[in-house]
Amino acid sequence: MSFFKTIKIAVKQVFKSSKKTFDFENIGYLPRWLIILFDITLCVIALLITSYIITNVLNKPDYYLKFGKIELLIIGVNTIFFLFFRTYAGLIRHSSFIDAIKFFLASAGTFFSLLILNYVSILITGEKLLPTSKLVIYFSISFSFLFLFRVLVKQIFESYLQFTSTTGVTKALIYGSNINAIAVANALKSEIPSRFKIVGFVSPKKDESKQILGLPIYYLRKNISVLIRAYKAEALILADKNLSQEERIVLVDDCLDHNYKVFRAPLVSDLADDKNLTNQIQNIQIEDLLERSPIVLDNKLIAKELFNKTVLVTGGAGSIGSEIIRQIANYQTKKIIILDQAETPLYQIESELKSKFPEKDFDCVIADVSEFKNLDYLFNKYKPEVIYHAAAYKHVPLMENNPSEAIFTNVLGSKNLADLSIKYNIEKFVMVSTDKAVNPSNVMGASKRIAEMYVQSLFFKHKKVNVKSTNFITTRFGNVLGSNGSVVPLFKKQIQEGGPLTITHPDIIRYFMTIPEACQLVLEAGAMGNGGEIFIFDMGKAVKIIDLATKIIKLAGYEPYKDIDIKTIGLRPGEKLYEELLNDNSTSLPTYHEKIMIAKVAIANHKELNSEIEMLIGFAREFDNDKLVGQMKKIVPEFKSMNSIFEVLDKNN
Repeated sequence: MSFFKTIKIAVKQVFKSSKKTFDFENIGYLPRWLIILFDITLCVIALLITSYIITNVLNKPDYYLKFGKIELLIIGVNTIFFLFFRTYAGLIRHSSFIDAIKFFLASAGTFFSLLILNYVSILITGEKLLPTSKLVIYFSISFSFLFLFRVLVKQIFESYLQFTSTTGVTKALIYGSNINAIAVANALKSEIPSRFKIVGFVSPKKDESKQILGLPIYYLRKNISVLIRAYKAEALILADKNLSQEERIVLVDDCLDHNYKVFRAPLVSDLADDKNLTNQIQNIQIEDLLERSPIVLDNKLIAKELFNKTVLVTGGAGSIGSEIIRQIANYQTKKIIILDQAETPLYQIESELKSKFPEKDFDCVIADVSEFKNLDYLFNKYKPEVIYHAAAYKHVPLMENNPSEAIFTNVLGSKNLADLSIKYNIEKFVMVSTDKAVNPSNVMGASKRIAEMYVQSLFFKHKKVNVKSTNFITTRFGNVLGSNGSVVPLFKKQIQEGGPLTITHPDIIRYFMTIPEACQLVLEAGAMGNGGEIFIFDMGKAVKIIDLATKIIKLAGYEPYKDIDIKTIGLRPGEKLYEELLNDNSTSLPTYHEKIMIAKVAIANHKELNSEIEMLIGFAREFDNDKLVGQMKKIVPEFKSMNSIFEVLDKNN
C-alpha cells in the first residue's frame, strides 16, 4: 500500500469519526476535559514561544509575552478544530497514526481559518490581524508539541508496562521480519495484560537491517532451538506469512524436542479488525502440522455447479455434513436442506447458520435415511437438485457390536436416497465414503463399500441403456482431524483429565485430513465428476498414532511419559494397523486436481447386487448377525474380519 493511499484512508477515518455527535454528557468529564486542557495548555505555550521568537527576530518588545484578544482568538479557533476532529476522544497511551492525522488537520484548519480572517480584516480595515509569519511559526510549534506530547506519554506508559509486567510473561522470539511480524509485535507490546515479552525477531535470510521496533533481528543459521536458548527465550511465535508447511513442521518439531512453546499468529490481512490480533495468537495445533500443502480449489466450477440450486445435505448436523453446509453457504444456492436425525446438533447448526448466513434460505429436517416413505415425501416437497450424502454410522467398534444398525443407515439409507434420486431426476448425488471401505476388516467399512457398489452400479445400469439419470459420485478419504469420534479430541480430553493417553497398538498408522480440507475436496470432486467415479484424495503422509500422541502432549506443554503417560490397550474389534485408499485389484487415474484421483474398480451387476442387498436387509431386520455378516462377506469378498467375533465366519469359508 502506497504512502498516499495510507494517508487517504486515514483522512477518511478521521472525517468519519468527526461526524459523531459531540455529547458532553457521555464523553467522560474528567479524562476528556483533561486531555483538551492539556492540548490548550500546549497551544498557549506554543503561542508564547512564537511571540518570543517574533519579538527577537523583529526586535519589537511589544510582542514579548503579550496575550490579548488576538491570542485568545487563535486559541479559540484551535479549540474549535480540536472538538470538530475529536482529538480528545482517544486514549493518549494508545495514540496512533490516525491521531497524528487528526492533529495535523486541526492545526491546518486553524492556520487556514486565521489566514482567511487575516485577508478579510485587510479587506475591511486595511490591516492584518496578525503577521503571517506568526501563524506559520505557531502552526509548526503547536503541531510538534501536540504530536510529541502523545509520543512521550505513549513511550512512558509502554516503559512502565514493561517494567511492571515482567513477572508471569513469556519471553518469545518472533519468526519473521516482514509487515505481518511487525504488526504482531506491535499488537503484543500494547496488550494488557501482557502475555509475551518480545526479545527479538528471527529471519531465515541475512538482513541488512539490524533492528525492528528497537528489537534485534537474529539470522537463523542452524536450529531454532539454539537461538531460543542463546537469547534466553521460552517460546517462538510464527508470524512469517511466507513460511512453507515443511519449514513450519521443522521449526515446531525442533521447539517441541527441546520443550519450547510454539504459537501461531494469523495473517493481519485476514482480520477484519486489528483488535482481534492478539486474541488469535494461539498455541500451535496438531491440525497445523499436517504434512501437506494448502488445497487450491476451482471455485468457479463449484459455483457453477451450485448456482441457484436446491441442495440437500444428509447427516448435515455431523462434523462432515455441517462443514459441507458452511462451505456451500458461501455460494449462490437457491435453498439448502439440512437433514439429520440428531435433534440437538441439528438445532445447533440451525442457530449457527441463522447467525452467520441470515440471508440464506435453508430448512432443517429431522428424518432417518432408512425410512423410505419419509424421504419420498421430502423429495417431493423440496425437489432437490444436488445431494451430498454424509449421513452414516462410522464408529468401528460400535458397528461391530450393532451390525444391523450399520446396514439400516449405511446401506439401506444410501439405497433409499439413490433410488429416490433416480425417481425425482436429481442432477448429482455425491456420497461421502471412507478408506475403511477398502479391503474392509470391519462391519462399518464393509457397509460403506456395499453402499459404494450400489450407487455406482445404479449409475452404470442407466448409462448402459443410454438413459439420462442422476450422476452418482463417490468420494473416499481417511480419518478427519477434529471430527466426532476422532482420536485428536479424545487425546485432548485425556490430557485435560491428566492422562494417560490410550493407543490401541504402537505400530498403528492412519492418514489424516482436517474437516475443511476434506469437505473442500468433496465439493471439488462433486463438481468435476460426470457420474460413476470413485474419487480418492491425497491424504499426505501416514502418521503413527503413537507419534501423534507424543506431539499432542508436547504441544500441550507437557513431557510424554513423565507428565502424561501413553498406554497401549490393544486393537479394538474390527480395527487394523493401517488403512488403504485402493485395494489390491484397483488402480487410480489422475484428474486435473493433483490431490484428487479416480479409483478404477470393478463394476457390480446392478440386478444381482440389488438382490443380494435385499437379502442383506432382510437379515438385518431379523437381527441375525451371523447371517448378516456372512452375506456382507459374500457381497464384498475382500471383507476379512480382524479382532472380531466374526473372524470365525472367514475360517468357515
